[in-house]
Amino acid sequence: MDIRKIKKLIELVEASDIAEIEIRKGEDAVRISRHSSTPPMVASPVVSPVATVATPETPTPAPESSSVAPKGHTLKSPMVGTFYRSTSPEAQPLVEIGQRVEIGQPICIVEAMKMFNQIESDHSGIIADILVDNGQPVEYDQPLIIIQ
Repeated sequence: MDIRKIKKLIELVEASDIAEIEIRKGEDAVRISRHSSTPPMVASPVVSPVATVATPETPTPAPESSSVAPKGHTLKSPMVGTFYRSTSPEAQPLVEIGQRVEIGQPICIVEAMKMFNQIESDHSGIIADILVDNGQPVEYDQPLIIIQ
């Protein structure tokens, strides 16, 4: 293609509301775009040092250790999702604290990607604590329930 024709196309694009034009002639092709395909450079703000003022240190109270974590087997979440104690909002919870459970018994639900996954007990014993509230999001390998 002739460079004069390309310059004329650039002038036409600049003078019009056209954002982009592509012309093919045989094996030659030219694309002219008002918008760059690379993101614009953004200047980062200059950070100036800030003077710090010393303040008298006040002792922070230590967290109370009134709630001692129960000992036992910890059932952990096998996936990221939402924790539910029952199979539906109207249904009773699958397990309660103090209830005896056996291996393979359903004890909670973890919803992931619109799939409700029934989580079964991998340990026999008594439910000592339920560590997650109903409807709370859970992470992979997050402790859910303590079984003694």
